[in-house]
Amino acid sequence: MTIDVLYFAWVRERIGLPREAVETQAETVAQLVDELRAREERYALAFADLSALRVAVDQDLTEFDAPLAGAREVAFFPPMTGG
Repeated sequence: MTIDVLYFAWVRERIGLPREAVETQAETVAQLVDELRAREERYALAFADLSALRVAVDQDLTEFDAPLAGAREVAFFPPMTGG
């Protein structure tokens, strides 16, 4: 399946792209991350510490063990703070 993957803030800076279409066999977000890490060092660096990242599937905040069945978009971003 093909999923649009979006990168925000320092994740985008490390990977060098704001978004890309990814062909994947992953069944969960964590498996997708493993596939991305295996691509190149820049992905491995961006996804080195998952505790520093948040993920949304089809614009719903979720966990890394979330299923990807039927998903069209996955977004990765750092935790947000503010007021």
